[in-house]
Amino acid sequence: MSEERALAALDTDALLADAPTLVRVPSVTRDERGAVETFAQLARGRGLAARTLVHDLATLRSDPAYPGEEANRSELFGAAAVLRGRNPDAPRLCLNGHVDVVAAGNEPWSRDPFSGALEDGKLHGRGSVDMKGAVVAALHALSTLAAAGGTEGDVVLQAVASEEDGGLGTFAALQEDANYAACLIPEPTAFAVTCAQAGALTFTGIVPGISAHAAMRLEGVSAIDRYLPVHAALAELERELNTDVDHPLMRALDLPYPLAVGRVAAGDWSSTVPDRLEFEGRVGVPVGDDPDAIRARVEATVAGACEDASIDWTGGRFNPGETDPEHPFPQLVRAAGADELAREIDVNGVPYGADMRLFCERGIPCVMFGTPGLERAHAVDEYVVADDLVSLARTIIRVIARF
Repeated sequence: MSEERALAALDTDALLADAPTLVRVPSVTRDERGAVETFAQLARGRGLAARTLVHDLATLRSDPAYPGEEANRSELFGAAAVLRGRNPDAPRLCLNGHVDVVAAGNEPWSRDPFSGALEDGKLHGRGSVDMKGAVVAALHALSTLAAAGGTEGDVVLQAVASEEDGGLGTFAALQEDANYAACLIPEPTAFAVTCAQAGALTFTGIVPGISAHAAMRLEGVSAIDRYLPVHAALAELERELNTDVDHPLMRALDLPYPLAVGRVAAGDWSSTVPDRLEFEGRVGVPVGDDPDAIRARVEATVAGACEDASIDWTGGRFNPGETDPEHPFPQLVRAAGADELAREIDVNGVPYGADMRLFCERGIPCVMFGTPGLERAHAVDEYVVADDLVSLARTIIRVIARF
């Protein structure tokens, strides 16, 4: 198969017609069925074999490696598009992308959040950059290669749910099939090859107080006042986690391992001393560290600042993950990107949790490589540049052709 023949065959107009179609399907985490089915329809429409999957939630939740979840769901769907190779014994390549998105939020958008509008060279809408546009780019890379003569080994494109709240969709997909020699995830990385990702653990804490009438404030104990030393102690723990960072890719980041409290709620009446405060947050897990050790440090930090405060570990549990940048697969992706973009491709680490680590945990070399625009993910007026999607599809064609 000629790589150049496949590149010449890529139908960019079709790619930029299919990407808006997927963006227009609302798929906020836990409500992904429509997007999963649309992906499968698009794959079949481009001549690929595709199947949808209904995963057994009870079995997944009872697994010792269960990665957690934050969305309250009663069903979990996924899909896979497959390009069958000529040699069933050849190494198999996985492409992986999520079709769930975060909510549109409370800020007004200049367009409908799920418009899928393609205007002025940009694809607009929630999920356009994170990462439905990239999923469609990967889909068209697969279908183009199929039409140009196929591949030696199988290439499987997983379209998964539940990435935003812990990775249950990819965890389930790998329970079904983990026979891969490598994996590429086209998350938005600004065309860098991401070889390391931090972990992230979410927690809920409770600080008790003693209620009293506000006019008799000294008779009570404010849970808010008792929480303030906890907040300061957590800030100090963040400083410690980000001092003398060993990992070279993570050390280059401004804040490799954030610890943030994202929600605080206390009291139920303005004239009553609050007897309970609840706070929620997330802590980064350094690459190479044991998540249980980080949990223990957070618990000790909170207890040291308020001895009867409690911590519960809730929601998604993203372990850290890494692939050796010198492994042949990251080098292959770097070379493919360099040839497509006519520049050197950087290798980096990222401070957020991702599905990459689920492949790394199984010993499958995995990297992330995708378009610019991470700063617009989860933000109002999200968009991705259309030409970047084309460059991504062309790079994926090169990766598959050389694999």
